[in-house]
Amino acid sequence: MNQPIPYGRQHITDDDIAAVAEVLRGPFLTQGPHIGAFETAFARYIGSPYAVAVANGTAALHLCCIALGVKPGTRVITTPITFSASANCVRYCGGEVFFADIDPNTALLDINMVRELLEQHPRGYFSGIIPVDYAGYPVDLTAFRALADEYGLWLLEDSCHSPGGSFHGGDEQEHRCGDGSLADLAIFSFHPVKHIAAGEGGMITTSNEALYNHLLRLRTHGITNKPGDLTELYPGEPERGGWYMELQELGYNYRLTDMQAALGTSQLNRADVMLARRQEIAQRYDEAFAGTNVITIIPPDSVNHAYHLYVIQVDDRKGLYDFLRTKNIMAQVHYVPVHLMPYYRQFGWKPGDFPNAERYYAHCLSLPMYPTLTDEEQDYVIESVREWAALRLVNA
Repeated sequence: MNQPIPYGRQHITDDDIAAVAEVLRGPFLTQGPHIGAFETAFARYIGSPYAVAVANGTAALHLCCIALGVKPGTRVITTPITFSASANCVRYCGGEVFFADIDPNTALLDINMVRELLEQHPRGYFSGIIPVDYAGYPVDLTAFRALADEYGLWLLEDSCHSPGGSFHGGDEQEHRCGDGSLADLAIFSFHPVKHIAAGEGGMITTSNEALYNHLLRLRTHGITNKPGDLTELYPGEPERGGWYMELQELGYNYRLTDMQAALGTSQLNRADVMLARRQEIAQRYDEAFAGTNVITIIPPDSVNHAYHLYVIQVDDRKGLYDFLRTKNIMAQVHYVPVHLMPYYRQFGWKPGDFPNAERYYAHCLSLPMYPTLTDEEQDYVIESVREWAALRLVNA
């Protein structure tokens, strides 16, 4: 291949460009009508009663932690196999991050390890859990919800990899990722390599109206002008006009722009088609690597995997990574375990703390996965991986 094949890529159509151009010709660039339209459409797609659009997925996590009451002394559990923002959001609020190991069969946060961690501490020691739908594989939140309820914890679902994904849990019902039926809050990202590419952007979904209204205020500096939310007149205050607004708490400028919302809505119109293509690509990879020494994670029929990433595991990950680069295939690694990052090592986390996560990291490699990946390009990727595997056998 003459052109590099990245691990992920956005797909921008003429309809997407027209949607953004329409906003540029209109009266609003920031908080205009396309924000609400995007929120409504996204909530409908996910199946959630409420949705709040924000600047990016990290901002979504940060605001959720504020709304859930994270502060200094708050302790939260998450997975080490995730992008660092899933943990950093707790630190932004001064809280403490605790990790639990992954299930090697799914690469997801292992609920048994979480339970073990909870049992090692008195009740009330922890406040919440942040499970991550890593690579697009939905976490079984029915089990996590039961555990959270048992210990009085909140659940924040990091669904950045899984819009459109779903699972049948222990209650034998289908749950869409982020639909608000199990987690208190869920978040999504619209980074270019994600399912919906808005340049940047994020969304928070919930079924809790109080949290929803709080998040609306937090994303705009903590300011409100809703008559029902305003405080009483203070002594000597002039009569209030239509201009009046109140800063009621310390919030942030985490707003999405109308341009991004228009792009996101346009992309959402073909979300099901793009998801189906991702799943088709994953099936072709599954079939190609069946019976080889390339390890893949294939979900059961009860799981509708969203395939943000297609991750394989091999003995010599760096060898394959370097070999694919010579073939113009830009495979990537997701992720360096968060607890091994220098920032988190200062809190006492160290190699050996989570052997499943560390073993997974040592062998995992994300192959190209995006809807516009052609069959020809994918065949080239598959042939290159097989070529490397054959060379490994010869040189063994």
